[in-house]
Amino acid sequence: MSNTSLLTSDQVKEFKENGVLVVKDFYNAQNEIEPIQRAIHGIIRIIIEKYGFPVIQAPFTPETFDSGYQEIIALNRATGGEIYDAVKQIPAFIRLVSNERHDFLTCQLRDTALPGIAAGGYGIRIDNPNEEKFRAVWHQEYPSQLRSLDGLVFWSSLVDVTQDIGPVIFCLGSHTKGLVRVHTKDPRNPEKTSAYALVLENEEALVASYPQVAPLTNPGDLVIIDFLTLHASGVNVGHRSRWTMQTRYFTFTESTGVKIGWKGSFAAGIKFSDVHPELIVD
Repeated sequence: MSNTSLLTSDQVKEFKENGVLVVKDFYNAQNEIEPIQRAIHGIIRIIIEKYGFPVIQAPFTPETFDSGYQEIIALNRATGGEIYDAVKQIPAFIRLVSNERHDFLTCQLRDTALPGIAAGGYGIRIDNPNEEKFRAVWHQEYPSQLRSLDGLVFWSSLVDVTQDIGPVIFCLGSHTKGLVRVHTKDPRNPEKTSAYALVLENEEALVASYPQVAPLTNPGDLVIIDFLTLHASGVNVGHRSRWTMQTRYFTFTESTGVKIGWKGSFAAGIKFSDVHPELIVD
């Protein structure tokens, strides 16, 4: 498995230098992405019928898979959470999560023969227009996931990511500086909890010290992110939600992961501060 190379040597070098890599058309849009989109369309239809919403849903196409969603959350925001919980259970999505090519990528980029999938570390995000409460501010992935320092996020969009719906912003090369200490409360957004409430120490100066990129991607493209790369969700000022998929892999062989027993973080009911008190500012 470790000898299966899906990336070129130049791509591996780019990832190791930048902590992020965009691979265009990694997934087959028709065979791997469309079944997920089609299932989301069906779940939205069920919610419309369940609550009797006066919403007319367009017939399915890959471009209209989320038809009706904006109207639903405008009528009852709580039903958006119901859809959010449902879509991560779509079989086609779970098949993509455990796709063998993710194993190959982890083995190639981390020089390991023993990759793992972070339980509770995969899902489909729905970033709604002009919503701040659940927007991911500047962070590293490790504090909210743990497992091991040799972690990777496989990130892919279900919609065309345009500037107005807020592409993810990355600080190039920031992963090389190691873990950053965090505050456990965000004074700017006191309503945020758990991983959303973590704030980097000296955030403004730290982020400003790195060059940044915010790639625009399409369904089928894959963005690979180092667990230590500083990144943040862009602000969605458009008229459509940003639907994206995240799958997190790690290596069983990394020493910190072995030491902590590959524990999960917030989603596993474990506080980051209990595992790494030395990384807490307050």
